Amino acid sequence: MQLRNIAIIAHVDHGKTTLVDKLLQQSGAFRDNQRVVERVMDSNDLERERGITILAKATSVVWKDTRINIVDTPGHADFGGEVERILNMVDGVIVLVDAAEGPMPQTKFVVGKALKVGLRPIVAVNKVDRPDARAQEVINEVFDLFAALDANDDQLDFPILYGSGRDGWMAAKPEGPSDQGLAPLFDLVLEHVPVARTEPGPFRMIGTILEANPFLGRMVTGRIISGSVKPNQSIKILHHDGKLLEQGRVSKILAFRGIERQPIEEGVAGDIVAIAGLQKGSVADTFCATEVNEAIPAQPIDPPTVTVSFIVNDSPLAGTEGDKVTSRVIRDRLFKEAEGNVTLKIEESEDKDSFFVSGRGELQLAILIETMRREGFEIAVSRPRVVLKKDETSGEVLEPIEEVVIDVDEEHSGVVVQKLSERRGEMAEMRPSGGNRLRLVFHAPTRGLIGYQSELMTDTRGTAIMNRLFHAYQPFKGELPGRRNGVLISNEAGEAVAYAMWNLEDRGPMMIEPGVKVYRGMIVGEHTRDNDLEVNVLKGKKLTNVRASGKDEAVRLTPPIRMTLEKALAWIQDDELLEVTPTNIRLRKRYLDPTERKRFEKSGTIAMAN
Repeated sequence: MQLRNIAIIAHVDHGKTTLVDKLLQQSGAFRDNQRVVERVMDSNDLERERGITILAKATSVVWKDTRINIVDTPGHADFGGEVERILNMVDGVIVLVDAAEGPMPQTKFVVGKALKVGLRPIVAVNKVDRPDARAQEVINEVFDLFAALDANDDQLDFPILYGSGRDGWMAAKPEGPSDQGLAPLFDLVLEHVPVARTEPGPFRMIGTILEANPFLGRMVTGRIISGSVKPNQSIKILHHDGKLLEQGRVSKILAFRGIERQPIEEGVAGDIVAIAGLQKGSVADTFCATEVNEAIPAQPIDPPTVTVSFIVNDSPLAGTEGDKVTSRVIRDRLFKEAEGNVTLKIEESEDKDSFFVSGRGELQLAILIETMRREGFEIAVSRPRVVLKKDETSGEVLEPIEEVVIDVDEEHSGVVVQKLSERRGEMAEMRPSGGNRLRLVFHAPTRGLIGYQSELMTDTRGTAIMNRLFHAYQPFKGELPGRRNGVLISNEAGEAVAYAMWNLEDRGPMMIEPGVKVYRGMIVGEHTRDNDLEVNVLKGKKLTNVRASGKDEAVRLTPPIRMTLEKALAWIQDDELLEVTPTNIRLRKRYLDPTERKRFEKSGTIAMAN
C-alpha cells in the first residue's frame, strides 16, 4: 500500500482538530454506530478543558488504497517545539487558515519552519460560512506571507481549497459545492503530496514523540527513514552526537490505524510507527540497526525564553493537601518531563531544594504546573522571568522580543497603544481588519508582556484578541513599570473570619473567603496603596450580654478576586511565591517572617534569591 505523510498546521482555534475528526469519519475509520467524543485527537484532560492542542499526535486513514498518516499539531507558539520535531516525519503540510482572521502569528511561525525544510503546502481556507468571512483577501495575505518567508516558486504555486471543517466539506470555490464532503481534500493530498520518501540501507528512525505506556513502558514514535524493523529484532540507539546510548530488542511495534494503535509484524520505510522495549531512547535520538554507526542529524530547536523557579513547599500548610512534596520526587518528575519535551530546560540549584525550569512562555509552564498539581504534587513557584543573553562581540545584554498581534475595536486602540508603549513596545504596523476593527502589530519585550493579557481584556471590555510569537533577541530595553498596588498579608495563622474581612474591605479587595486556612506571611488581598500591609483576618466580633437594635445585621462581603494559575503567575512580584497544591492556589511572601522580610528588603538580596 502506498503511503503519504502529512501534518495539519494552523493558528490556535482555527479548527485543526475538528477537521481531523471529519477526515477520520469520512474515510471510514469509525463504524457507523461507534460513539466517538468530539475532538477525538485531544486525548489529554487539559486539552479538552481549554480547547487547545498541547501534544502532537498521529493518526491514519485509508483513501483509495493509499494510507495517509496525519499528524495533528499544537496551534500555540508555546508548544512550538512539538511542531518543529514532527515536520521531520511528513512530506507535505495542510495550512489551515480562518476565513475571517487570516494568517496569524502561529501560522507564520510553523509555515516558516515547514518552508525551510522544503515542504510544499496545501492551503485550506476554513470557516467560509462565517458572516465576516473574506476568503479572497485571506488568500492574498497567505501568498504575501509565503513570499515574505522566502518560499520558492514550487511552494508559492500552492493549491487552494475552501470549506468548513465543522460541517465536513471542502471545495475549489468558497460557495461550494458542499455535497462532496472532504473528498476533494483527500484527492488533492494524493495528487500534491509526494509518496513517503525513503532512503536505501538498513533500519534507521529518528525519535519524534516520547510517551510512557503503563503496559509497554517507554514508547518512541517516529518515521522509518530506511530499511524495516520487526518485533524481537536487535537494534541500538545513538545520541544525536553519535554516542551509543543503548542496545536492545524491540518488544513491540505499533502503527496508527484510525484512532487506535495496533501491533504490526513489520514496520517499513516511510511509515510512522511507535517502538517499545528500549529504556533510554528519547526525542532526537537515532534508532537503527546494529551495523549503523552514524546518527541522523536532528532539527535545531528554538531556545527557551522564560524561566520560573520550582521550590520545595515550606509553608506551614505544606504536606496537608498533596502527597508528593519532597525535592527528590519533584526532581524526578521534572527531568522525566524534559526527556520528552525538548523545549524545556531544567537546572538544579546549588542547595538542591529548587529547580530552574525554562520554557517557551507562561502558558507552557502553567500547563506543566497544572499537570503536576493534578498528579498530587505540592510546589512553590516564583514569578516568571526572561532568559537574558550576552552578545559575544559587544558584551551587551540581550533580551527576548516578541511580535505581538492585537485585533481590537477602533474605540479601544488608543489605550492598547498607550499600555504597550509603557511596556517598551514599538508599533510595527496598524491596519483595518474589517468590521470597525484594527490589527495592531508591535515588537515588545517578553518581560513587558508577562501579565498583560488580563489587563488587555479589562481595557478593551473583553473584545481584543492577542497573539504572540518570539521575534528575536535585541538589546535590553531598560526598566519596566511593575505592579502598582501592595498586598495585604496575614499576621496570624488560623481560619479567616467574615467579620474581620468585612472590617478590612476599605483596605482593598480580598482574595480569600471566610473559613479559609491562612498562615503568617500569606497574601490575603490587594492593598489600595502601593505598600504592603499586615492585617489580622482572624479577629472575631467581641460579644457582650447587651444587645442594641440594628447592631447584629448579617455581614455582607464583596466577592473575592478569583486568581487562575496563569493570572497569579503574572501577578506576583519577585519577593512573592505561588503555592500550588492539588486543591488550592495560594499567594505568599517569599519570606514569611516579617523581621526576616524587612532584613532582606534592606539588603536587596531578594533579586539575587530570585
